[in-house]
Amino acid sequence: MKLMHFIGGATFAATMALGGLAPLAAKDGGTLVMLVQPEPPSLASYLSTSGPIGLVAPKIYEGLLDYDNDLQAIPSLAESWDVSEDGKTVTFNLQKGVKWHDGEDFTSEDVQFTVMELLSKIHPRGPNSFREVESIDTPDDHTAVFNLKNPAPYMMRALSGYESPMVPKHLLEGKDYRSADLVNNPVGTGPFTFVEWKKGQYIRLDKNENYWQEGLPKLDRIVGRFIPDASTRTAAMENGEVHYGAYGAIPNIDVVRLREMDSIGVTTDGYAMINPVSLIEFNTTKPPFDNPKVRQAISMVLDRQFLIDNIWFGYGNPATSALSSSFAATGLYAEGLPNYPGKPNLDAAKKLLDEAGLKADGDGERASITLDLIPYGEDWRRAGEYMKQALGDVGIDIELRYEDVPTWLKRIYADYDFSMNVNYFYQLPDPVLGVHRHYGTDQIRQGTHFVNSSRYSNEDLDALLAKGAQEPDAKKRSEYYAEIQNILANDLPVANLFEMKFLTVFNSKLKDHDTSGLGAYGSFNKAYFEE
Repeated sequence: MKLMHFIGGATFAATMALGGLAPLAAKDGGTLVMLVQPEPPSLASYLSTSGPIGLVAPKIYEGLLDYDNDLQAIPSLAESWDVSEDGKTVTFNLQKGVKWHDGEDFTSEDVQFTVMELLSKIHPRGPNSFREVESIDTPDDHTAVFNLKNPAPYMMRALSGYESPMVPKHLLEGKDYRSADLVNNPVGTGPFTFVEWKKGQYIRLDKNENYWQEGLPKLDRIVGRFIPDASTRTAAMENGEVHYGAYGAIPNIDVVRLREMDSIGVTTDGYAMINPVSLIEFNTTKPPFDNPKVRQAISMVLDRQFLIDNIWFGYGNPATSALSSSFAATGLYAEGLPNYPGKPNLDAAKKLLDEAGLKADGDGERASITLDLIPYGEDWRRAGEYMKQALGDVGIDIELRYEDVPTWLKRIYADYDFSMNVNYFYQLPDPVLGVHRHYGTDQIRQGTHFVNSSRYSNEDLDALLAKGAQEPDAKKRSEYYAEIQNILANDLPVANLFEMKFLTVFNSKLKDHDTSGLGAYGSFNKAYFEE
């Protein structure tokens, strides 16, 4: 019995013991087995942007828009839209005949509720994405009119099922959004319905037989497997037990070998929309990182190119600013900023540490610090080991801490119980969407994931962020962001490490898994297995 035929009482472990998984020899049908690494903390993508949630939830939930591989907006739950001449009114005409997975109708009331009550208040990035939305009118079931205080063109890049999932009002209204049944039993409008979450093993999604897009999805089922051990994940991909792994699920060191196999495909496509950057978050409220000179010293010590070459096998570019260099195309990226050296400068780092009062003792030690690592795989452990060695060269003794995802999220974003945290953030297609949340005083939102955990606050910067968000003139906007980047390069509440290039590894028979600009965070509604 293959996985694509298992039902009810058949366990995933038993299925695996019977000889592995293979796609059906047909264009339509079959089961896609994808790696979800690590196991998600929940399936509430309206509460958390944790990467593993993003792999599963967009197959269940949809947004008003989707985006093609050129990052152009295309219809999803909105069949069309219109922006007024002054940019302050955006009217979405919704698809007709769309139903939630429980059979209820999807309407403009769901859009109003989702944006005004959830995304603009408790989503990690939503308060920035929808900051200008004053109200949403619902003149009928299939029309949602967004009324804006100021034009917000960036909002139109934040309406995917991954970034801004529409959720059912009738299942959340009047409930505690963080503990409602929907958190781990999602009900969406998407091509796949949630069936089962076997903790520690897999999540199962089945084809939505009543999906509003005729003829889709093509697959019968998607199973997201959790395999903690990196070598076991690689072996499962190699022998065909799994068909898809993204966001470092297969370590780069193994991809170098797998990409030579005819049965395996490898691509860096599907990540342009998210614009990922690895980084260190400093707790700026506690010694010694309440002193910017200590933060600057850390940045001066680390060899960014070494991390890229030796741990991520050449996939990435050294970070040189708070903004990714991909923003150069829009004129927002600034070059030649301080504290982002091309090569480590230990003498400069030691001088900064001396000036900050962290003098070396008789054994050469200046401080002992715990470094928390994002619990997303072996590459991050290896990066931590390098940082321990590198910082030891300037007298900073590092203890590495690697925990499960829920514990790590709680420690960093709820308890603020950390000194330094190695992480990565999505800067997304516009800084308002992905960068502002890291630095704005209004983004110190205890309990909300992937926002300003450094608790950095700077009134001058806050004013510039507001101007950058609202400025329609490209030249003026560029000037604002140059100032923003200069302030952050000196204050360094966050030290960017490198611009990431994730790899997606997939079975070569799997087709059309990359038709959305969201890549692995897309719906997979067109994915199929080649005969």
